[in-house]
Amino acid sequence: MFRRIVALASAVLLMSATPVMADRGGGNPADRVEYVVDESSLPFGPLAGFEDSERTWGVHKGAGYVIEVPADWNGDLIVWAHGFRGTDTALTISAGEVPLRSYALANGYAWAASSYSKNDYNVSTGVRDTQQLVKLFQSEYGKPGLTYLTGASMGGHVTAASIEKYPKLYDGAMPVCGVVGDYELFDYFLDFNSAAQQLALDESTFPVAADYPSTTAPGIKSALELIPGGWPLVLNDRGAALKQLTENRSGGDRPNFDEAWFFWNSFPEFGSGIPGNFLFDLGTGDGTISGEQIQVLDNTDVFYDTDLIPGPSNPLEEELNDSIVRVERDPNARRSPQSPAPELDGKIKVPVLTMHNLGDLFVPFHMETEYRATVDAAGNGDLLVQRAIRGVGHCGFTQVEYETAFADLVGWVVDGVKPAGDDVGDPAAVAAPDFGCAFTDFATPGGHLLATPCP
Repeated sequence: MFRRIVALASAVLLMSATPVMADRGGGNPADRVEYVVDESSLPFGPLAGFEDSERTWGVHKGAGYVIEVPADWNGDLIVWAHGFRGTDTALTISAGEVPLRSYALANGYAWAASSYSKNDYNVSTGVRDTQQLVKLFQSEYGKPGLTYLTGASMGGHVTAASIEKYPKLYDGAMPVCGVVGDYELFDYFLDFNSAAQQLALDESTFPVAADYPSTTAPGIKSALELIPGGWPLVLNDRGAALKQLTENRSGGDRPNFDEAWFFWNSFPEFGSGIPGNFLFDLGTGDGTISGEQIQVLDNTDVFYDTDLIPGPSNPLEEELNDSIVRVERDPNARRSPQSPAPELDGKIKVPVLTMHNLGDLFVPFHMETEYRATVDAAGNGDLLVQRAIRGVGHCGFTQVEYETAFADLVGWVVDGVKPAGDDVGDPAAVAAPDFGCAFTDFATPGGHLLATPCP
């Protein structure tokens, strides 16, 4: 049977020579991007102990895919939605990036994953291509008894949008470290950089020059540190205001933020090559996503709090909010049917369990508070369970956390036993010293970078 599957995959791979064309906006032929599936990323071997699984890969409607069905298949399917791949034209997917692969095989689940037919921040494409992958699986193996969808980062956005668009296709969902606050993520990037400029330089602009991380950011850091070289730990009053503002805008007063502030402002970068410039690197965009010529950012209704007192409470706050650059999104943005990033409406019909790191400042914990508010507003709060995990990484979860969360989701779907979660919607609960302790795996060595111990 394995040989038949491999032969089928090889035949399908031959068709991948036909590239996928995508428009990066404006309808100009010069802006069209040619995406090609990287066929070398698809083939995969067996895991030890599961040599008799049926493994297949190929190209379907412009997207690469990988599928594995164990010999003792229980009839259910787990689908993985991958995260942001950047703007590279090579489309990739590999079995090695599916965190629940070993769990799936050990428990009798089949699993599948798609490369999507486009890269960039194009959630709508991911939603469509993942649905097409499920349909392909059904045509080859029959309709699964239950189909679960899980994904990380942008894949979390794909997961959350998929269950809204195709409510009858999926039976349970687990978006982790996901962009489940949709456009609030991009507004957060704007918030940090506009506030940093205004507090440090007494002026803020949008968009910024392409060399902003290397020319302007160093001056911002110098203006906000108390002593030369003090950034990001030894800050003056305005630097401390930026730090508190960032905590407020990234998820509110909570444990593990001090470590997160240090880490994200000391080590990672996102294109500039300058360690610790990560948050500044994220401020160089023009407000469009996936090449769409529509400006999606908006901070017209944001009040920038520089302390833990809601609303205006000190002269610096008033000065900042009176002077900071205000950016208004295009009126056609966000809810356009053609948008590459669908706005979530919270109209979920299946159980959803999420996880998020408290110290993630790339896709911040604020995503979870926004998703909770959206789902509650739609009247579906009983279908959402959220878990806070300590640590400063993006998607920094241990295998134990992945598998425990998924097993709890299955128990909810199959037996109706709703699992426990954290009260993400209560700021007092989030600020409590023990928040994030209930579901964090501290036993796995090296499991969580800079996770604060629990009291």
